[in-house]
Amino acid sequence: MSDKQVEMSIVDHLGELRKRIIYILVVLVLGLIIGLICGDPIYKYLVSVDSAKDLQLHAFAFWDGIGMYMKIAMVVAMVLTIPFTAYQLWAFVGPGLREIERKVALRYVPYVLVLFLIGIAFGYFVVFPMALGFTAKITKSMGLTETYGITQYFNFMFTLVVPMALLFELPLIVMFLTRLRILNPRRLQKMRKVSYFVLVFIALVITPPDFISEILVSIPLLLLYEFSVYLSSLVYRKQLAADEAAEEKYKFPANVE
Repeated sequence: MSDKQVEMSIVDHLGELRKRIIYILVVLVLGLIIGLICGDPIYKYLVSVDSAKDLQLHAFAFWDGIGMYMKIAMVVAMVLTIPFTAYQLWAFVGPGLREIERKVALRYVPYVLVLFLIGIAFGYFVVFPMALGFTAKITKSMGLTETYGITQYFNFMFTLVVPMALLFELPLIVMFLTRLRILNPRRLQKMRKVSYFVLVFIALVITPPDFISEILVSIPLLLLYEFSVYLSSLVYRKQLAADEAAEEKYKFPANVE
C-alpha cells in the first residue's frame, strides 16, 4: 500500500470518527433539552422523597436554581446518550473486528443502559440515603443547625449517584473483554489486589470526606469486581467447552489394530 493510500485511509478514519462524535453531540444536546423540559417534575420528586422531606433547601446565589436544573438535565442527557455512544463506538470499530466480535459487541449495547439505570437506582436509593442520614446525625450531634443550599444538596447527590452508575458498567466491560479473550478469570484474580486499591481510591475521590461514605461506596465496588470475576469465569468456561468440542470434532480417530 502506498503512502498516499495510507494517508487517505487515515483521513477516512478521522472523518468517520468526526461524524460519530457529531452524532453523539447532537443526541447529547437533544438529551439536555429533554432534561430541561422534564427538570421540574424530576426536581419535585427528588426533594419529596424520604431522604429530603425533612430538609429545607435554600438558594445562596442567583444561579443556584438554574445550576440545579442544568445538573438534572445533564443526568437525563447521560441516560439517553450512553447507549447511543456505545452503539456509535461499535459502528466505528466494527469494520475492524471479526464477524463474531461484531456480533458479541452489538449484543452488549442494550445492557449498557440497563446497568447504568441499575447503578443510578442503587446509588440513589441505597448509598445516597445512608450517606445523607449519617452526615445529618453527625451535624445534629454537634448541635449545629442544618441549613443546606440546593447546590450542595444536588452536588452531594450526584457525586455519589453518577459515578456509581458509571462503575456499574464494570461487569459488562469485563464480560465483553472476556468474550474477546483479552481478559480471563485467572488474570482478574491475579489483578485483585491492584484492582481493589484502584476501586477504593475511586471511592475516596468520588465521595464526601467522611469515613462512612467511603465505606458505603467501596464495599459495593469491591462486590461488583467479584461479580465481574464470576461472570468472567462463566464466559471463560463456555469458551473452554467450545474449544474442547472443536478439538474433538476435528480429532482424527485412533488406529484400530
